[in-house]
Amino acid sequence: MLRAIIEEILLFVLPFCIFAGYLVVKRRNPFDVEHWSRHAFALAVVGALLAIAVLLYGGFIAPRSRGAYEPPHMENGVLVPGRFK
Repeated sequence: MLRAIIEEILLFVLPFCIFAGYLVVKRRNPFDVEHWSRHAFALAVVGALLAIAVLLYGGFIAPRSRGAYEPPHMENGVLVPGRFK
């Protein structure tokens, strides 16, 4: 679960990192507030849309099983793991 949260946070931050790289390439100071003030809202929207799009994509392509779930149980003294039948 932690991996999924970290992935979404990184996807949200990605547009900000790309913009900071753009500022460095253009030889502007990426720590100067005047370069960020006009673009911060757009970068936040793009980051949020990117994170939501990846969440939806992952939900649509996730493997699904068609059978019923059989929980873990004991058979003849041996633990049988849960599975889909």
